Amino acid sequence: MPPLITPADRIFVAGHRGMAGSAICRALQRSGYPSLLTASRAELDLEDGPAVQRWFEQHQPKVVVLAAAKVGG
Repeated sequence: MPPLITPADRIFVAGHRGMAGSAICRALQRSGYPSLLTASRAELDLEDGPAVQRWFEQHQPKVVVLAAAKVGG
C-alpha cells in the first residue's frame, strides 16, 4: 500500500508558534516533510469561518494538524 502522505504534500500546522505546534513542525521537517504551511493569528483568524475557507481554497493543504489553542488566563 502506498504511503498516505508524501514529502511533496502540503501540511498545514495550525498553532505552529506554540510549544506543541513548533515541536510538530520540527519533527515533520526532520522526517523529510519540507512543505509545511503555517499562518500566524494575524494572517489567519481560525475563528473566522469564511477567511479559513478562502485560505484553504488558496493553499489546498492535504493534511491539517491542529495544535492551535487560546491560552492564558
